[in-house]
Amino acid sequence: MTREDATNFAARWISAWNRKDVAAVLGHYIDDARFISPKAAVFVGDPVVKGKAALANYWQLAAKKIDTIEFKLDRVLWDPHANELVVFYEANLNGARSRACEVMRFDASGKQVSGEAMYSAAIAVG
Repeated sequence: MTREDATNFAARWISAWNRKDVAAVLGHYIDDARFISPKAAVFVGDPVVKGKAALANYWQLAAKKIDTIEFKLDRVLWDPHANELVVFYEANLNGARSRACEVMRFDASGKQVSGEAMYSAAIAVG
């Protein structure tokens, strides 16, 4: 993956989430992927989600609770040596806005093997 590929991937990833297209987001993952998120603990009881099927369950449960989702891409960092992409974005979930980033690691074929979501404090509107 080049930096341009990484930027394009991030834009497609943002677009898929804004459509609540869980299948499109899952399509990038290998079957035994691992994902870490503090929000996962709320929906599935554990911040560490192991496997694509468990990840699908988590995101489908979460998507049902989200009426409004709007991610705005800020910037990306791409490390070609580690095959890691960090996507910085603003998340608006049901009107609650915060800064966020996701660290994504890819295998040699371009499939995502792991991810970790990190959220900051809420952003006041205004």
